[in-house]
Amino acid sequence: MTAVTLDALDLAALLCSRVCHDVISPVGAIVNGLEVLEDENDTSMQEFALDLIKKSARQASARLQFARLAFGAAGSAGASIDLGDAENVAKGFIQDDKVSLVWNVPRLLLPKNKVKLLLNLILLATNAIPRGGSITVDAEVDGDDARFTIAAKGVSARIPTHAEQLLAGKAEGGSVDAHAIQPFYTGLVARAAGMDARFSLEDDTVLIKAGPVAG
Repeated sequence: MTAVTLDALDLAALLCSRVCHDVISPVGAIVNGLEVLEDENDTSMQEFALDLIKKSARQASARLQFARLAFGAAGSAGASIDLGDAENVAKGFIQDDKVSLVWNVPRLLLPKNKVKLLLNLILLATNAIPRGGSITVDAEVDGDDARFTIAAKGVSARIPTHAEQLLAGKAEGGSVDAHAIQPFYTGLVARAAGMDARFSLEDDTVLIKAGPVAG
């Protein structure tokens, strides 16, 4: 594996591609629903289209709110973020019949990069259980210091492909694409927060633990 060198413009472009990928499906469903409303006179089909539009609009909004905290600036440099807000966007993002979220995190303020790291680790956890399951988030907080443990449990749980190398800032050939940018970005955020994240696999559970870099 080779260390990745990525300039700011390429990083921004790849993150934008990632966000667009997450919202294009529900936005497309909204467009389809509107087309049905225009073309159909059948009451049942109109009701179906309205339900599709409402569900997809909520999903698109939830994904954008999540991206705003996980990838966006979310305030000026040095700002803190309420972990309660992080809980709300995480639960909104994981509106999936296949995945449940258990949040065992105190409601308080943490430096924004630590909260961004937590949300990005949750994204990695969703990728660890492709067939669904549960994600449990625990945190120990002491002032501005924090330790996170995310447990992703489910059938066929596995550490996402190349996630460990990407977290460390490395990739095959030294380059990343829109599919790999999220774990790579997670590593950047971890280092900016002075934290280290590691994976382990125990039976049907992938554990992701993050804490301060050992001095």
